[in-house]
Amino acid sequence: MLSQRLSKLKYTQKVSDLSRGLARDKKGATMVEFALIASPFLVLLVGLLEVCLIFIITTTLEHGAAEASRQVRTGQLHSSGASAASFKTIVCDNTFGLLDCASKLKVDVRVFSDFGTTSGNDPIQDGVLNEDNLQFNAGAGSDIVLSRVFYEWDIITPVIGTPMSNLNGNKRLLQASVAFRNEPFSSS
Repeated sequence: MLSQRLSKLKYTQKVSDLSRGLARDKKGATMVEFALIASPFLVLLVGLLEVCLIFIITTTLEHGAAEASRQVRTGQLHSSGASAASFKTIVCDNTFGLLDCASKLKVDVRVFSDFGTTSGNDPIQDGVLNEDNLQFNAGAGSDIVLSRVFYEWDIITPVIGTPMSNLNGNKRLLQASVAFRNEPFSSS
């Protein structure tokens, strides 16, 4: 019995010494702290990079829309056969190959009677881009035209996906708009 008590006492003493030793040992603390901080930091960093990329793509989309709208405004697109496909091609040619124009780029070009009424309707319905409301009418000389270009961007960062998405499936609809009066060119 005494030997059992001594053996328990030695065991308790060893456990106590071991736990005190581990409590004082700081060798792995930095590794554990890094592991706790690294993953949220990397998600934030990737999210920040994606927001920057969205800004770059939106700026590129605006450039493409401005260049295509210039072709409409000057009548050059009319002389070569104005269509939604030709307008879309001009936009794509001016986006430096950064966009998937085949499936994600949509255009809407409309004529208005005055600048006070130039407003496009919201193309998003129930979290989906409603393509039925998109049209193409480049107008004639001296017409007021609103051209809008839409691009569906897939958000890859999980943390920013929900607050930034405006389409179903963690997607964001990027948009560029240009309102102008066509030059007084001849429609023939």
